Amino acid sequence: MPHPSSRLAALGLAAVLAGAAVTGVQAAARASAPPSTSGPAGSALPAAAPTTPPPSYPNPGRVTGSTGAHDPAVVRAPNGTYLLASTGDNVPLKTSTDRVNWRDAGVVWPGGAPWTTTYTGGGANLWAPDISYHDGRFLLYYSASTFGSQRSAIFLATSPTGAAGSWTHQGLVIESSGAVNYNAIDPNLFVDAAGQWWLTFGSFWTGIKSIRLDPATGRRSATDTAVRALAQRQTASGAVEAPFVYRRGGYYYLFTSFDLCCRGASSTYRVMVGRSVSATGPFTDRNGTALTSGGGTQLLAGHGSIHGPGHQAVLADNGQDVLFYHYYTDSGAARLGINLLGWDSAGWPFVY
Repeated sequence: MPHPSSRLAALGLAAVLAGAAVTGVQAAARASAPPSTSGPAGSALPAAAPTTPPPSYPNPGRVTGSTGAHDPAVVRAPNGTYLLASTGDNVPLKTSTDRVNWRDAGVVWPGGAPWTTTYTGGGANLWAPDISYHDGRFLLYYSASTFGSQRSAIFLATSPTGAAGSWTHQGLVIESSGAVNYNAIDPNLFVDAAGQWWLTFGSFWTGIKSIRLDPATGRRSATDTAVRALAQRQTASGAVEAPFVYRRGGYYYLFTSFDLCCRGASSTYRVMVGRSVSATGPFTDRNGTALTSGGGTQLLAGHGSIHGPGHQAVLADNGQDVLFYHYYTDSGAARLGINLLGWDSAGWPFVY
């Protein structure tokens, strides 16, 4: 079935990222930003995170410089610099030294990525990158598709530095079509407690899946080819996507985005979470409802002038758990949102 996939193709890259200067919405957001949102390399560890959620959702923390972003993913390099990848033509990159001020840093593929055009219809717009650092190299999983299509693919690239133009195409990881019941976009790599690599992905159709990867190559395992179900909605046209798995304590937390993206200030995206003691599930929400049965505990939703927050990623950084996401301003522009995560006495996250 066609679906309103959460991608820039719905609005056009220029419209979504227009006006990267700091807006009045962001200025208001700064006023509520916790002082510990910034954490430059070498700074002292911050105070312990709170264990009681605030009475309402906080505004995004302070973000300056190049603030336009859609589907952000962030890694901290060995030298302490933050590297952000996002949806856009040839996968745009940004860098920061303090997690507050961001600057443009080129694109992953300055010469284009012709191996993706089978899925993009010839366009350069690539979606929902996932960036991480393992074993001395950066890994980037990213999606190629067109709006509403199940003809999609996830590719892998690697780089020794993460810099624009330094990336090497490592090939196709998984693709989808009408022959399967899932959509191969929105990848996220996570490593379980035993050191095994997994890739979660999925958008609409039958929801969120995972496959096993070979840590030596970052590609799909040749010995375990199962496609495992992690989350699915039976309502709202199956609107669940953007999975991100984060391991903390004895749990794996599966963050997803419910509802609709890419509608500017009319977007209804919201961040949901469930957890499991196993990397392959079953994941359940706070009430014990399985995520494969539509479960999910709401973590963040639109409020005030913050519209449609979602496509989240979590980074353990300098003693903090940091939530990255995009949201829309009143004008419909997509912005980078950053907040911190606290954990209550039962081990469930909240945004502060």
